[in-house]
This record gives sequence, C-alpha cells and structure tokens, in this order.
Amino acid sequence: MSRTNDSKWPIPESVAETENYMKQRVGLGVSFDLGVRKLKILKKDVHFYFVNGLCDTQFIIEIAEQLIEINDNEKQSADLFKVVENRLVHQSVEQIKTLDELVDLVLSGLIVVVVEGSNVALSVDVRGYPGRTPAEPDTEKVIRGSRDGYVENIIMNTGLTRRRIRDERLRFEMLKVGERSKSDVALCYIEDIADPDLVNILRKEIKGIEIDGIPMADKTIEEFIVKQGWNPFPLVRYTERADVAAAHILEGHVAIFVDTSPSVIIAPTTYFHHVQHAEEFREAPTSGTFVRWSRFLGIITSIFLLPLWLLFVLEPSLLPEALSFIGPNEQTNIPIVLQIILADFGLEFLKIAAIHTPTPLSTAMGLIAAVLIGQIAIEVGLFVPEVILYVAVAGIGTFTTPSYELSVANKLARMVLVIIVSLFHTPGLVIGATLLFLFLVNTKALNTPYLWPFLPFEPKGFLQIFVRRAVPGSILRPSIVHPRNRYRQPPKD
Repeated sequence: MSRTNDSKWPIPESVAETENYMKQRVGLGVSFDLGVRKLKILKKDVHFYFVNGLCDTQFIIEIAEQLIEINDNEKQSADLFKVVENRLVHQSVEQIKTLDELVDLVLSGLIVVVVEGSNVALSVDVRGYPGRTPAEPDTEKVIRGSRDGYVENIIMNTGLTRRRIRDERLRFEMLKVGERSKSDVALCYIEDIADPDLVNILRKEIKGIEIDGIPMADKTIEEFIVKQGWNPFPLVRYTERADVAAAHILEGHVAIFVDTSPSVIIAPTTYFHHVQHAEEFREAPTSGTFVRWSRFLGIITSIFLLPLWLLFVLEPSLLPEALSFIGPNEQTNIPIVLQIILADFGLEFLKIAAIHTPTPLSTAMGLIAAVLIGQIAIEVGLFVPEVILYVAVAGIGTFTTPSYELSVANKLARMVLVIIVSLFHTPGLVIGATLLFLFLVNTKALNTPYLWPFLPFEPKGFLQIFVRRAVPGSILRPSIVHPRNRYRQPPKD
C-alpha cells in the first residue's frame, strides 16, 4: 500500500491485515508506547489499538471489561459489530472507514476498535494528554482578576473559553496541520459577530499550510498566516489569559488555538492592541486610565529617551539653560554612542541570562551583574554614570510594554535611532522618527491598518484607546474587525 493512497484504502475485514498494516506503517511491536489488546468475542477477533501516555488507562480497562462481558450475555448469532458499538460505554464513539483515519486517531490519543468481518472500525475518545493545571501566566499577571490561564492542552483551553462565553453561536473549527505532526488547530469565533471574510481567509491560510510538522506551534502558524518577513513588529497578539481571549472574541476577533501551546493567537490586531493590559480593566476607569497613560509614557521612553539624550550630548546648544545639567559630567575614551550600545546589549545579556538561570541561582546572578555593570564598569571608566542611568530608565520602559514581541521591536527601533542620531544629529532624529512612523503607517496585519484608530483616524476608537472608558459606556464594538453586529449592548431609544 502506498502511503499517498492510504486515505483511499478501506479498513480490511481481516483484523490480521489491519495488524500487519500497523506493524509496517506505524511501528507496532517496535514502538513500546504503541499497544494493541486482542480479545476473542463470540469466536471472533476484536482488536483495539492505543498509545500509552495519551490515553486514560482507566477507560481502557473499563472498555475491555465491557467487551469481555459480551461472551456471557450475547448469542453466537448476534451481529458482533453492533453489539460492540452498543457496549462501548463512552459519550464519544464514532465510526471510521479508512486506514488513514485509524492511524491518525490512534496517534492522537484515541482508542480504535477493529472487529473481524467488518470494514468499519470504532473510535473512542479517551484522550488524557499529559500537562499542567491552569495557572496564572507569568507574563500577564494582575493584582485583581482570575488566576486560570491557558495550558498546553487544546481541549482544556477550549473549555476555559466556553466557560466565559456560553453562547450557542460560539464556534471551534478543528483543523489539522502538518503532514507528519497532524497537529490540532482550532479557529474560534462567534458566528453572528465575526467577519465571515476574515474567518474564510484564516481558514484558507491554515488549510493551505504545507509542512511536515509545527513543533513551534502557534509561532509557525503565525508566520504562515501573516507572512511577516523581516518586520520586527508583531502583527498578531498572543495571550495566555482566557479572560483576555474571551474579551477579544466578543469584540469580533478570531482566536486561533494550537495544541501543545499555552498561547492563543488573536487576529486581527493593531499596534494599540499590544499596549493594553488586563490590569487596566480591573481598576476603576480613572485609575485604569492613569495606569494606561503611565504605560504609554514608559513605551515612549523606551523608544525615544536614549536617542534624545544622545542628541543633547552631541549638541548641548539645543538644551535650554534650565536643563544645561543634562549630559555627561565626566569624560572617557569611549564614545558615548558606543557606551549606550554596550550598555543596551548588557541589559539584553541580563535578560537572556535571567531566562536561562535556574531560579535558586537567579538572585546571585542579579547581584553579580549589578556589581559588575553598575559599579565596577563606572569606576574603571568603561561607562559614565549618566549612560547607565538613561539606559536603565529606557530598559524599565521596555519592561512596561505588555507585549514581549512589541518590546523587542521597540528596542530594535531605539538602537537604530541611536545610530542614526550619532551619525546625523538633529536631522537624523527627525528623519529616523519620521521613517519609523511611515513604516508603521504602511504596515498592515491581515489588511488591517496597524495604527488604527490614529491613522486612519476614528474619534470614537481613538477615545477608547486613549481613555479607559467604563463598560456601560462602551456600546459599540471596534469597527476595525468589521463585526456583523456592532452593538455590545442593545441601543437605547
């Protein structure tokens, strides 16, 4: 049998042929985790196949007990296939007719029961994937709010979402991606809200993915969908919080769940979607607006503080008399721009080291880094104190950015601006900032303007971004997702 034609081959009536196929194609008898249980029921062979580690063992035992009891309660002349189908005490039992389906389901964690004399098999969904319990995501913590987050199990993730949206129009379309991995990918949307064109585009893009596997899960899916290229700015939003995903789905966005990943892709998104955080919506509108403005200030600082300070260092005449103290008060043999770049890379080294350092050693690593970079580097003349100060402030601004992907993109933009300012001074800052702005204006994520609602300007949408409005006052859904139903709440007469 050719593998390319497996999907056309029906399940043979002889269980021996099916077993031989499983040995040749799937590695039955070679792979220790691939199992088969052979039973003799009403003088006929009944085999069921499973993968240890992906199935709930208790269900396997119960199914075996139910099938064995058939010998004591049924006549020899009974239709064995129908008897077996009726005895499978499980809520999810389906018939399958091809060998390709049989293999896919077994490797996905289901049990497949094959009955001698029948060219139809039965699949039983007893998946029990290994994984952790829902916990608060480390990158999206809140002071007030739920502590359950998505995990690596797509079934659990869809359950967390349905718990928040109990709407009969909520849809989870299951797709398969990867010739070898056959990973589960689910499109999630509300049927009477989401733009059908957007859903069709995402469905078509996902179905069109041709690759052997997606071990990097959601990131691989993203690269196929948005075709980002070398653009460092994120074109989709990731979240591990079920409440954040549910809020976007209710707005008309489409969420993409990928099995083995705790992150959910939200599309389409703009630049301003990446600067919002759940904490703002857990505070009073005034407090939430203050937190949002503080975050905006931190993001602006992370991009423009270092280039602007470098410009004042290179051209002190631009500073007013009251701010003449700004600038290095000490001289070193290393150019200021090189100090900035080295210190910026030093912060990046610290971040990478913190990720790779085991938790018990992270405190010691932080102390060593603080002493080496913060004190000794200044004393030996490698850095002037002002460079450490402003690089640290810019670094803190980077950490205030809710989206990790956006914070990295902003850091790259900052480094480019620093280099341009060091070469061209004032014209460099003006031209560099203008080019960055034009680049963002021309960027589109799934045909969505990246700087909406600033450009194209929409007053109501811009007000929603600028001020955290109370929920009762947020009547309309964002127009950028083209929702079929614009109203979150029934319009008042």
